[in-house]
Amino acid sequence: MGKKQKKEVEPFPKDPQFSTFIIESRNVHTVVLMLDSLEDEILLKACEAIYKFAEKGDDNKMNLLGLGAIPRLAKLISHEDKQIHMYATMAFGVMSTNNDVVVHELATLCLASMSIDFTSKVEIYEKGGMAPLIHLLSSPDPDVQKNSIECISNLVKDYVCRAALSEINGIFPVLSLLSSEYPVIQHLALQTLITISTDVESRKALCQIDGHENLLQVLDTPEFGDLHADTLHILSNCLEEAQNVTIIRDSGALEKFLVFVATSTYPEAQKHATSAITRSARSNSETRHIFHQEGLEKVLVMLLGINNDAIRIAACEAVSVMSEDEASKETFRTENGIVQVVPLLTSDNVEMKEAAALALANLTTANSSNASAVFDADGVEPLVKLLSEPGDGIVVNAAATITNLALQEPIRASIQNCGTMTAIIEPLKSNNPVVQSKAALVVASLACDANGRTELRNAGGLEPLVELLHSNNDEVRRNACWAVLVCGKDDPTTAELCKLGALEILQEINLSSNRKNSFSDAAVKRLLDHNTALKYCLTGYLSSADIIADGFYDPGWIKQGMKVLTLEEFSNQEMNQHRPILLINAKRTDGQQVAGLSVEEKLSEAPSVISNRFPSSKSYIKEKTSSKGKSRGKKEEEKQKEEQHQQKAEEEEKNKPWECPYDVLFDAYLSEVARNILPLPSTREQIVALATFVSDKMGGPLCKEKLHEFTWELHIADLKFELKSNVIPIGKIQKGIYYHRALLFKALADRLGIGCSLVRGKYTRAWNEVQLVDQPSQDIIGLFIPPTTYILDLMYQVGSLMRTDSPDAAYYESYTSCKITPCKCCKQLSWYLDNFEKRK
Repeated sequence: MGKKQKKEVEPFPKDPQFSTFIIESRNVHTVVLMLDSLEDEILLKACEAIYKFAEKGDDNKMNLLGLGAIPRLAKLISHEDKQIHMYATMAFGVMSTNNDVVVHELATLCLASMSIDFTSKVEIYEKGGMAPLIHLLSSPDPDVQKNSIECISNLVKDYVCRAALSEINGIFPVLSLLSSEYPVIQHLALQTLITISTDVESRKALCQIDGHENLLQVLDTPEFGDLHADTLHILSNCLEEAQNVTIIRDSGALEKFLVFVATSTYPEAQKHATSAITRSARSNSETRHIFHQEGLEKVLVMLLGINNDAIRIAACEAVSVMSEDEASKETFRTENGIVQVVPLLTSDNVEMKEAAALALANLTTANSSNASAVFDADGVEPLVKLLSEPGDGIVVNAAATITNLALQEPIRASIQNCGTMTAIIEPLKSNNPVVQSKAALVVASLACDANGRTELRNAGGLEPLVELLHSNNDEVRRNACWAVLVCGKDDPTTAELCKLGALEILQEINLSSNRKNSFSDAAVKRLLDHNTALKYCLTGYLSSADIIADGFYDPGWIKQGMKVLTLEEFSNQEMNQHRPILLINAKRTDGQQVAGLSVEEKLSEAPSVISNRFPSSKSYIKEKTSSKGKSRGKKEEEKQKEEQHQQKAEEEEKNKPWECPYDVLFDAYLSEVARNILPLPSTREQIVALATFVSDKMGGPLCKEKLHEFTWELHIADLKFELKSNVIPIGKIQKGIYYHRALLFKALADRLGIGCSLVRGKYTRAWNEVQLVDQPSQDIIGLFIPPTTYILDLMYQVGSLMRTDSPDAAYYESYTSCKITPCKCCKQLSWYLDNFEKRK
């Protein structure tokens, strides 16, 4: 027998298709369920069947209504298939021929579905659909009410429909739905009221019909807790109108509202209510005054004590707004509101810290009592720590609060002890103009004390402060100028500011009418007042109040906007042919101190202690000669040791910090004038004697016609060559003219307490002005006589006092002899400078 073959099993098709079959049903419920099908063919047949079934009588219509055909047909009205859309609409039309309630339900349901689309909203409004819908809100059928309010809620999202609702008095019927027993209707009514309350006229109309009373009834009903948040939202919108606040307050509803806010067990509702208060209080001062009268501050203090971040944040925001009213500031302090806010500064919640800092900033603005309360609540240290936070809002608010606190001197010391000047450096470097502005104000408020300026300078805070002067933001630039003005109260800080270019920037600012401000000009004057050298360079004038101290130097006239080098920078320059820098310094450093020397001893010591920066050429040659004269039989080891020792000494000298050259001769001058001139009985005698002393030290009186024979230029050039420097101590000059003598006289007079000014003229001209009271005549004895200003002659008739309007004074100030043609002395100086390199 043959072997039986195994039958192969056919696999299932890869894309099986269900065979088409015809559905026939005599059950109406089955056909209604077919309306949920996803297949267009089934939907078409079901809609057609329902349409035909509904045409047979009212009983069939009621049966379809009970089976839930209406919602399903409503969805199919907007179906993209035209036939399905047609039969669904026709079925609606047939079913609408039933009694009025059914018709209303079907019609409103259809309109509710259509009102979602904007085009349909316009058509419903233009066809006059608003009024019938408002009328149907009072229908006894809850489905009609629900459909009608849903349609209205959609319609009022358009501002035209919102206005129409108010015009046809449709707000009250909506309010009536708040008492419905159906939550969905209540919710839709509240959503509608929230939308219309965003309109000014609608808010006014809502309160005029006592709508706030209906809303308070919702709040008073514990069962409506899920509606409280929306209700408070509506009330908050209503409170934005000052007129509404007055109406609500007069009806007693405002007090109930605040009580509910304080005692509610719904945190979300409390948060919304507090936010509503904030928006309302921000609108105008009248609203804040009403809230204050109703005791809002106590409510906010209670909210600050609730262990809920959202509520506390909202309460802090409300406190900050209410603090714009001075009476509220006082109430917050007396109700321990500040004590509640300060601990929030250390919260882990970033928004909390920002809101708390803002509240304190507003509470302490122009209120010293509140500032003291913050200090007493240990708020200084947390505020300083907030300056290091990454959030700009936190830094801005903390800086504003610190500025307010720093107005109190005892608190300012505590703020500085917390390292505020160090902490404020990073905010000064911020890219946010608001942060920059507030940080500059902090510097301005703390730099009035020497400790604050020292800390800022040592921490490197002056550089970013100076950079803010370049800002294009008017407020930043203004506050930076203010801070520089305050910082420029001592010489070290002023010198550092000038080194960083603050003076040049401020001068540039003052040249622009758009960039200058009330502090920029004052800042320039302040910097110059504490740096007489710069002031004399830039203005050419020192008054009797501008005292020349040790370390003063005169590099000549400097144009506005040009950078003025420091004395150290001038000292480090290579010797050149420019005008020498005159130095005033009678102060020894630690390495130069030799106490107890007489004038003669100081003079005899002069060659050896003039300056560690100015080695004498003679001593240098002598040293080299002595070295060559040593025995050539010296051992090689000793030579190496000597070379190593010399090299080490040179390195130590090179690495030694720069010291201001000590002028032993000027120091001797001070001792001499103090001994011989200070005891003179009158100021006039002191002035004349000092003038004679200065003239003698500078070459004596001169003849006007032979001034060109007085070779002071060659003497100055010799000094520069001798000292190997462009800086010449004033005591070294033995041949000086106008500007040498005037500077020496001013420097000595300031030490003796003789008031005099120093005025720079053109070229080599300079003079001193003194004020003296002339001897009164017998008939005016006892009357006040103003002093007369005189120019002091130090060149020709030494000691002569010339009235400023006299011809002699005019000649003394004149420079025409050198202006028209070069005189012989100028030619000599030019020749000497041209051959300077050869002589060198």
